[in-house]
Amino acid sequence: MNPRVENVKPNSDFTLTLTFTNYEVRVFDVKPYLDRGIFSELKAPRIFNAVRPFLGSIQWPNGQDFCPDTLYLQSTPIENDTRLEAPVAS
Repeated sequence: MNPRVENVKPNSDFTLTLTFTNYEVRVFDVKPYLDRGIFSELKAPRIFNAVRPFLGSIQWPNGQDFCPDTLYLQSTPIENDTRLEAPVAS
């Protein structure tokens, strides 16, 4: 089983910065879905920015969502994520 979403941050380029339960931070591109069915209303920044974590995945107020496995497998790790590095002793 892939990690689940703990946090989501919408970005102005219609990508999502996702933090997963394994502490990975990855970027998921929503642009390929914006011309498909119910996802088309996410082209409105006000609606796109209303995304929230929901039961290990994400969801928008009108019910659009993605499978948590899709979010993980089709997202890109953020390079140089230093959140898990040990602090430097002084």
